[in-house]
Amino acid sequence: MEAFYKKLGVRLKEIRINLNLQQSDIAEILSVDRVIISHIENGQRKITIEELHKLADYYNKSVDALIDMDKDIKVVLEHSKGVELDSEMRISVPQKKIEKFKEILIYILNKVGSKPNIGESVIYKMLYFIDFDFYELYEEQIIGANYIKNHYGPTPVEFRSIVNDMEGNDITKIVSKYYSYPQTKYFPLRKPDLKIFKAHEIHLIDDVLTRLSDMSATEISEYSHNDVPWLTSENKKVIDYESVFYRTEPFSRRTYCND
Repeated sequence: MEAFYKKLGVRLKEIRINLNLQQSDIAEILSVDRVIISHIENGQRKITIEELHKLADYYNKSVDALIDMDKDIKVVLEHSKGVELDSEMRISVPQKKIEKFKEILIYILNKVGSKPNIGESVIYKMLYFIDFDFYELYEEQIIGANYIKNHYGPTPVEFRSIVNDMEGNDITKIVSKYYSYPQTKYFPLRKPDLKIFKAHEIHLIDDVLTRLSDMSATEISEYSHNDVPWLTSENKKVIDYESVFYRTEPFSRRTYCND
């Protein structure tokens, strides 16, 4: 039984990492101290049945699916259409979305990536505003990533897997410090493929970069916390794109007529 809990701890840690969640996020869900999560993941402390039910409810899975070691929990880069969360904790990302995500990230890095404030956290928020601003203006998705509401702002679920796929060929990653705080920076190894973009897409991306790329991680995080999609979403849940149509100033990118 002790070996089972050690394996379960490893599995729970892998799920957390693949969903870009911190130990503090899981601690909040379970109403325990962050150190307890570290002990659970390291097999030093058994997770209780009540805690398993809380996690299963948060992940929208059954407890059986959560503890079944044979079920996949990876974020998978697929060639199929659509994005779905299946019973095996799999997040499928269609090839078209992967290509757009990669080229937009490369475009961002070429334009503003050399700025000292542009670390991973700032990139998360810029991607969020690119996605949600575009959806508000054109009622269609430019990337259509899934963004989780967490303490530090919107976090794209697919980011880690796509970036891992890009490292070495498209980008390079450097972990350092910025004003004594840990910072993960990405630098492009190539130019973006501009053929994948339409003129209005480039225009919107440039607008977001002009407005937000000089903000620090703290500033852009606090800014994102006042956007209606963030305010109306449940903590640790995926942010609903449809809520973008209820935005107010200064976030709204279009003018709404009142009857």
